[in-house]
Amino acid sequence: MFPLVFATSNAHKTEEVAAILGADWQVEDLRAHPGVTLDEETGDTFEANAIIKAVSGSRGAPGLLVLADDSGLEVDALGGAPGVRSARYAGETANAADNRAKLKAELSKLPPTRFAGRFRCCMVLARDGEVLHITHGSVEGQLLTEEVGAGGFGYDALFIPDGFTETFGVLPAATKNQLSHRARALAAMKEQLASLA
Repeated sequence: MFPLVFATSNAHKTEEVAAILGADWQVEDLRAHPGVTLDEETGDTFEANAIIKAVSGSRGAPGLLVLADDSGLEVDALGGAPGVRSARYAGETANAADNRAKLKAELSKLPPTRFAGRFRCCMVLARDGEVLHITHGSVEGQLLTEEVGAGGFGYDALFIPDGFTETFGVLPAATKNQLSHRARALAAMKEQLASLA
């Protein structure tokens, strides 16, 4: 197994990445590397923030491959919000439930319609402070004003991917791991990882 540090403390994301990469990779996150600190995310794009996390994380884990992602939800009717603020949409100390509540409140102020949007993800692979590869992925869909399903995390219970009738909060993890924004960015990254293994 090849070691890979995923620059997050989010266990849900780590499990998703490990499941998609498969048995060839030993995926650890920052919980296994408590001495690694990430620089503040000051970018105004997903790519800029993913680069910040990957580069700073790889400086703290010399010699190891470090993968970072920055991802979020864009809702057309809200001008692309929450966007890069997805994890902090309801404030700096907000949790996922707070963020969903704010999104529902914002959508409820608009005329009832179909709310088109997408999840976007940028992944960056780095080693020793140097960016090795950058990939992107997205999945289009519709936003609901009420949560459906208890699976997934983040905004999943409010998002129905195009071609489906159920939210990411209802769809099996195996299905989500084939079509999510993170899955698509990671599928492209997997090809690059194979060349480094």
